[in-house]
Amino acid sequence: MSSSLLAMGIFTLVGAITPGPVNVLALRHGAARSRRACAFYVLGASASYAAVVWAMGQSAQWLMQALPRLSTTAEWLCAAYLLWLAWRLARAPAEAAEAEEAASGDVSPGESRQHRESPASRTLRLLLQGAAVQTLNPKAWLVALAGVGLFVLPQADAALALLQFCAMSLLACLVGVGSWALLGQALSSQLTTPRRQRLFHRLLALLLVASVAAMLA
Repeated sequence: MSSSLLAMGIFTLVGAITPGPVNVLALRHGAARSRRACAFYVLGASASYAAVVWAMGQSAQWLMQALPRLSTTAEWLCAAYLLWLAWRLARAPAEAAEAEEAASGDVSPGESRQHRESPASRTLRLLLQGAAVQTLNPKAWLVALAGVGLFVLPQADAALALLQFCAMSLLACLVGVGSWALLGQALSSQLTTPRRQRLFHRLLALLLVASVAAMLA
C-alpha cells in the first residue's frame, strides 16, 4: 500500500470512528436491535458518507467558495433534526417483558405488539435514518471537503484519486460506525430492566444534545 493510500485510510478511519451523532445512534441501535437489523443503519450511514465524499469531490472548488453560507444552513438543519431525535430517544419506553424478544429478533425494547413494524419497513426505516443523519451532519461534509483538498485535488489523476477516496471512506465508515453498533450489542446484556433501558436512552439523548452543542460552538 502506498504512503498516500495509508494516510488516506488513517484519515478516513479517524473521522469515522470518533464520537458523533451518527455513532451515538449506532450505539443505541446496537443495544436495542439484532445485529442484522442495525447493520442496515450502518450501511445507510456508510453509503451516505461515500455519496457526500463524491459530491464534495465533484464540486469542491465551488463549494469552497460557498462553504460559509452552506455550512451555517447545514448546521442548523442538522441541529434541529438531531434535537428531535434526542427528544424521541429520551421518551422511548422500555418494557422488561419485551427485552428478551429484542435480544432474539428485530424488535426494539418498548415497541408495543400492536404497533410493531414489518421487517421490510423496519429495514427501510433504519437504512434511511442512517443516511439522513449522515447527510445532515456538517462534520461529514467538512471532513469530506478536507479529505478532498488533501488527497484528491493535488493529484494528477484527480478522478482516480476521488474513486479511491470514496472507496476508502465507505470502508472506514463501515468499520467505524459498525464498531459503535457492536459496542451497543455488547452492552445489551446489561439492559435487561425497564429502569436501565430508560437511563440508557436518556444518556444517549444527552450525548446527542452534547454533539449538537459541540457542532454549534
